[in-house]
This record gives sequence, C-alpha cells and structure tokens, in this order.
Amino acid sequence: MNRDQIQAAVLGVLGQIAPEADPASIDPQVSLRDQLDIDSMDFLNFLIALNKELHVDIPERDYGQLTTLDACIDYLLARQ
Repeated sequence: MNRDQIQAAVLGVLGQIAPEADPASIDPQVSLRDQLDIDSMDFLNFLIALNKELHVDIPERDYGQLTTLDACIDYLLARQ
C-alpha cells in the first residue's frame, strides 16, 4: 500500500470510531484524540480496527507513536 491508500484506510477507520468527524477537517499534525474528542477506549478501538483493516500488528508499547494522522500513516507504512 502507498501513503494515500493508508491514509484513506486510517480515515475510514476513524469514520467508524467518530462518525461525526469530518475527515477533511483533520489536521495531520495535531493529536487525533484532541481533534475528535475521543476517549482512551475509542482510541484503543481505533488501533484494534487499524490492525484488522490493514493486518499490521500494533503492540501496546507503540500506541504513543500513533497520536496524529501523519504519525499513524508513517508507522503503518514502515510496518506493512
């Protein structure tokens, strides 16, 4: 997958977790939790859904590396 495909997948998963969010308004450099006002359980569900969607193992120790849209994409690109 390329960067655009991964971004589309991440935004699709975010749409499932926070359906009221407008993907076009997400700042790729700002914390997703802050922008979308999602709690820790929603964020965990987001990471689990990314794992299922993209078949990329995301160990708990790496959760802090996936805080922004750009960080998620970079992380997933490196581990596909």
